[in-house]
Amino acid sequence: MAGRYLLRACTTLRFTNQHVAARPLQRTMGTVNGIPTDDEQATGLERRALEALKKGKDPYSMMKPKQYAGTQAEPHIVPSIGNKRMVGCLCEEDNTSIVWFWLHEGTAQRCPSCGSHYKLIHHELPH
Repeated sequence: MAGRYLLRACTTLRFTNQHVAARPLQRTMGTVNGIPTDDEQATGLERRALEALKKGKDPYSMMKPKQYAGTQAEPHIVPSIGNKRMVGCLCEEDNTSIVWFWLHEGTAQRCPSCGSHYKLIHHELPH
């Protein structure tokens, strides 16, 4: 009931030569072009991330990393902003314990338990 009175109150007047006609206000969900997309309304870091993803880059490591074989020729890549990083290896699929070891920048290093190879790559922060 209250909604009906509100709609009657929300009208604009249009003056013609002799008559006054009332028409209801239009209710829109967005701009003239409709609801804006994520790209149109994104700002700041979100806009930078969307623009980088359009160019094919992964600025904040949001995407799933590429799978590597873990051999010496094709080691697992570990990004780091420093020259060393602690890495945890689940040596077997159903293993409940994690083997932790330090990975240093340079050549590929082996996991002490399973022998899988890891290589540290220097990674720059995007901002």
